Amino acid sequence: MSENAALTRADLLITNARIYTGDPANPWARDMAVQDGRVLAVGDAADVAASVAAAVSPSGVSEPVAVRDLAGAFVMPGFVDVHNHHALAGKSDLYELSFSLEASLDEVLEIVRTYAAGRDADDWIIGSSWGTGLLGQLSHESARHRLDEAAGGRPVILTDDSHHNRWVSTRALELAGITTASTNPPGGVIVRDPATGAPSGVLLEAACLPVEEAVTRTLTFTAEQHERSSERGIAIAHSYGITAFQDAAISLPGMRALKSLDDQGRLAAWVVSSMTINDQIFGYAEVGDELIAHGEENRSEHHRPDFVKIFLDGVPPAHTGAFLEPYIETAEHGAHFCGGTTMSADELMDWLRRCAEKGLSAKIHCTGDAAVRLVLDAVETLRGDGFTDVRFQIAHGQFISNVDLPRLAELDVSADISPFLWFPGVIADALGAVRPADQVEAMQPNRSLIDSGALVAGGSDWPVSETPNAWEGIQGLVTRADPSGNRPGTLGAAEAITLAEAIAVFTINAATAMGLDDTIGTLEPGKSADFLVLDRNPFESAESALVQTRIDETWFAGRAVFARHP
Repeated sequence: MSENAALTRADLLITNARIYTGDPANPWARDMAVQDGRVLAVGDAADVAASVAAAVSPSGVSEPVAVRDLAGAFVMPGFVDVHNHHALAGKSDLYELSFSLEASLDEVLEIVRTYAAGRDADDWIIGSSWGTGLLGQLSHESARHRLDEAAGGRPVILTDDSHHNRWVSTRALELAGITTASTNPPGGVIVRDPATGAPSGVLLEAACLPVEEAVTRTLTFTAEQHERSSERGIAIAHSYGITAFQDAAISLPGMRALKSLDDQGRLAAWVVSSMTINDQIFGYAEVGDELIAHGEENRSEHHRPDFVKIFLDGVPPAHTGAFLEPYIETAEHGAHFCGGTTMSADELMDWLRRCAEKGLSAKIHCTGDAAVRLVLDAVETLRGDGFTDVRFQIAHGQFISNVDLPRLAELDVSADISPFLWFPGVIADALGAVRPADQVEAMQPNRSLIDSGALVAGGSDWPVSETPNAWEGIQGLVTRADPSGNRPGTLGAAEAITLAEAIAVFTINAATAMGLDDTIGTLEPGKSADFLVLDRNPFESAESALVQTRIDETWFAGRAVFARHP
C-alpha cells in the first residue's frame, strides 16, 4: 500500500449515531471516522465504511479500528466558549470557598464562619461570588464588622458576581493600607458608610488592587498550583462539553501554565489567550507591553496567545459602565451621570493599532453603549487603514445603541455574549436598578445582531456565571426566559433566536471569533475530532427543557476526556 494510503488510516469509527455536524452543506450524518485526532470522513455508513476499509498499514496488514456503536445517540461538535476565566475557576474550586449568587448576607457570613474555623489567625479567606443585589447591604461599616466576627479577625476578600468588585474585612483593609483618609484611586471607588464615612469594605474596580496585591505579598502561588488550577478548570469544562475556549484576561503565570501543560501532553483543549492590557481587578504583575513580550514564547500546538484584552469600562450595577444616556438618578450620582471609560479614545486607538501591527486581535470589555461606540469608531479607522485580518470582539455589549448595531457586521466586529444577560435573573435585576426599564428590556439584541449579519459568539464568563453550562445559555437564547424557572416572564422576547442558531453561537461562531474556524467548530473532514455524545436529541426536546441536556461523553482530538457515570 502506498504512503498516501497509510495517511488515510482510521483509528476510530463512530457508527449508528445521530450526528449533527454543524456544517450547513452536510448537517446530518450516521457515521464518522477519525484518524490521528482529526475527522477523516463523516456521512452515511457506506461512505465512511469505505474510508475505513481502505485503511491498512504500509506493510499491507490491516490495522485495528476502535468501533463505537452508539445505538442512535446524538453526537455534535464540542462546545467552544469564547469567554471564560478557566484558571480562576479551577483555582477557586481547589483553593477557595464559594457560595451561590443567590446567597443572602447571613448565608455568606455563615459559609465564611464555617470555612474560617480551625484556620490560622493570619490565613487569608478568599472566595466568590456574592450577588450584586447585596451591594446596598454591604456598603455599611456594620456589615464589615459582621464579616470580621465571622472570620475571627482574619483577612477576607470576597469577589462579587461580576468579578470586578470585592468585599473585604477590616484586617484586609489594614494589610492593603486603606484607611478613612484614603482617596479613591483612578478608576476605582472605596465605598464608604454613608453615616460615618469609614470604608465599608466594598471596593469597586481599581480600588480592589491594593488588597489583591496584599494577597500576593502574603500567599505564594507556585507554578505547579497554576498548572493544577488550569487543568482543574479544563476538567470541569470537559464535564460541560467544552473542548475549546478563549481565556478572557490571562496573566503571565497563566500562559506559562498552559504552555507547560501542552509540552507535557496534558492540555486537552484548544485555548486562545487574551493578554491583559489594563488590569482593573486582578492585580497581575505583568500587563500591557510587558505581558505581550512573553506571548510567543508561550505559544504551543493547543495554546494560541493571539488576542489582547482591554477593559474599557466596568459594570453598570457599580455605576462604572460607560453609557450614552444617564443612569437612574441617585443621591451619589446625579441626574446627568453616564459613567466613563478607563481610557481615552486616543489611548484606545494607540493600543489597538500597536497590537494590530503585531498581528494581535483584541477582545474589549464594554458593558455600556458609550464604550461600544468608542470601540466601533476606533475599528472603523483601523479597517480603513488596511487592518482587515485582525479580529475584534466586543465582550458583553449587552447595551448597544440602535444607531451602532449594524456597524458590528459592517466592520466585522464579533459580539461576545454571556449568559445571565439575556434572561431574567440576578444580574438583570441589578441592571434594572440602575438603568431605565426600556433599556433593560431591549438589552442583548441577539436576534437583531444576527439579522444584521453580525457574528454572535457565545461565552460563559465562568466563574462570573456559576458554571460554564452552554445549555443554560442556549435555552436562554431560544426562550429569553430564565432556564432555572425561578424568575417569571421573559426579557426582550423579540430577540429570541432558533436552536440551530444558538448551537452555532456556542460552536462554529465562537470558533470563528477566536480565529480557529479552520480547526474546530464543526465535524468536517480535516478538523479536530472534538465531539460530544448527549443523553438526548435537543432538536426533539421541548425548548423549556434544553437546560436538562446532559453530556454523556466529551471527546477531544479523538480521545475521550470525560464520561458521565449513571
